[in-house]
Amino acid sequence: MTVRLTLVCAAAPTGREVRFGGASLDEQALLRARTAGPAVSGGGVRYRGPSQRCRATAAALAWDGTVVEPALRDLDMGRWDGRTLDEVAAGEPAALAAWAVDPEAAPHGGESVAELCRRIAAWLDALPEDAGRVAAVVEQAVVRAAVLGALSAPYASFWRVDVAPLAAVELTGRAGRWNLRWGAAGS
Repeated sequence: MTVRLTLVCAAAPTGREVRFGGASLDEQALLRARTAGPAVSGGGVRYRGPSQRCRATAAALAWDGTVVEPALRDLDMGRWDGRTLDEVAAGEPAALAAWAVDPEAAPHGGESVAELCRRIAAWLDALPEDAGRVAAVVEQAVVRAAVLGALSAPYASFWRVDVAPLAAVELTGRAGRWNLRWGAAGS
């Protein structure tokens, strides 16, 4: 049986400075999520990442009964968590440059992009073949990692995958073989 997995990127705060580790959602972001609800209905088993943004997005989408899945957590940014890109660039320019080009680098003491990609690939491959429809609200980095896994793309491609807040990405397949399904909204 083919698994149909819909990954919904968590809503993002509006009008605030972007920080590693994210920020809580404002009312405008929650309104966007409530409005998007019917278009990203998902189905079957519903998961969410453990972050506050994933929790708030799932609630705004009216996804009752979502299962918190620790494997779907955001990229661990270590000591950079809560800092802005400008703050890190000013304080650790060489470390930031290394992290941006080397997927195995984790100068912040957290998780490398490659480690995230391997974690998400393992979660995808562990989904039971009879899972049917599965949906999850996750952070942008998790969607990126899942897309790379589905396409067997190199980890260096991570920064080339743009995922908008509330975008829905559908993957179909099963352990070891995944496909990216384009234009799947409302299916």
